Amino acid sequence: MTATNGSLGRLFSRYRSVPIVYRLAVAFLLGVIVAFVVGPPAERLAPIGDLFLRLLEMIVVPVVVFSLLAGVRRLSPAQMGRVGVYVVGFYAITTTIAGIIGLGLANLLQPGRGVQFTGGAAKSAEAPTIKEVLLGIVPTNPITALAEGNLISIIFFVIVFGIALALVLDRTDDDTVEAGASTVFAIAQAGMEAMFTLVWGVMEFGVIGVFALVAAELAGRDVGAILALGSLVGVVALAIGVHIVVTYLFVIVLGLIGESPIAFLRGAKNAMTTAFSIRSSSATLPVTMTDAEEQLRIDERVYGFALPLGSTANMDGAAIRQAVTVVFAANVVGQPLALGDQAAILLITVLVSIGTAGVPGAGLIMLTIVLQQAGLPLTVVGFVAAVDPILGRIATMNNVTGDLAVSTLVGKLTGSIDLDDGVWAD
Repeated sequence: MTATNGSLGRLFSRYRSVPIVYRLAVAFLLGVIVAFVVGPPAERLAPIGDLFLRLLEMIVVPVVVFSLLAGVRRLSPAQMGRVGVYVVGFYAITTTIAGIIGLGLANLLQPGRGVQFTGGAAKSAEAPTIKEVLLGIVPTNPITALAEGNLISIIFFVIVFGIALALVLDRTDDDTVEAGASTVFAIAQAGMEAMFTLVWGVMEFGVIGVFALVAAELAGRDVGAILALGSLVGVVALAIGVHIVVTYLFVIVLGLIGESPIAFLRGAKNAMTTAFSIRSSSATLPVTMTDAEEQLRIDERVYGFALPLGSTANMDGAAIRQAVTVVFAANVVGQPLALGDQAAILLITVLVSIGTAGVPGAGLIMLTIVLQQAGLPLTVVGFVAAVDPILGRIATMNNVTGDLAVSTLVGKLTGSIDLDDGVWAD
């Protein structure tokens, strides 16, 4: 028995020695194989995949709250303003660039030409006004926002509360108040460290979870129907590839930061693989933050602010996906759109995406709004839904990569990154 236990222990140690990113990739591929070999019976694995998603969703809100509070404490009000302007500004710029790339390639390659439209019903979704989007950022009840997992409202409240608490701590002469404020920040710091430890436990289970999730999701799919939409998937993937390589790797990492794009990819690979596997930038947030700290060596003052905000408000992949899909939809129904109309629709998409949850399926909700604004049949949503798992994965991977690229750049500009350690030193 002892020898058997020793052999199992050595086997488990060898398994653990393989980087999690490779184990997740293998799990994903095995899930695809099982889905198409076994077929519909593989759907019985769904509860295991659902459990993995629930575990990730369980830790998202605590990670956001603890990391933002810890990050705010390490920033002076002046630094907070500087970091905030950089982060929001760069997110806006990269999302605009993403949309331009998506529209440009979609108009050049015209996805959907020759594809026969086949019905599929979709529910109408009323597009929120700009006023509603902006007002929706401010919660009427922070406790309700926490309970509902409304991340953009949670982020807003935690930031303003953290700034207020930091100001109180810096200005008070009352020992009791000072001790209380310091205790809150200390709890946030300890809570963040505990959540990072929990993240890796969840990710160990995630190897099984990703396998089950993919196998159940793809089981029984009509391969022919998915291949018929290859033009849409191909153009979205190409646009995202161009955006990652040109905007993130060459312009930001190589040009503005002056570091190796390969080193950046090594540092971001865990988050990129996780995002691709689970289709949720919000659920990937704990892994993204771990990569930022342990691999890219970004200071907590920057990533603790930039990444939670980016997981909700930075939607480069969504901008590309919607830009290409609206051209695709116009083509398959025979209602081509003028370039000016496309640009106006893209602006609406970017604004709406600010309040869209970074979870699987949110892309279809956004598409419903976009099609409605474009005057295109909502039944296109049912057609595109066939490849939504693929589009969602690559778009989410783009979003997470953009979050890390912008955080790295802000770290460089504010002197809040150690470029002599982590992947940069390899």
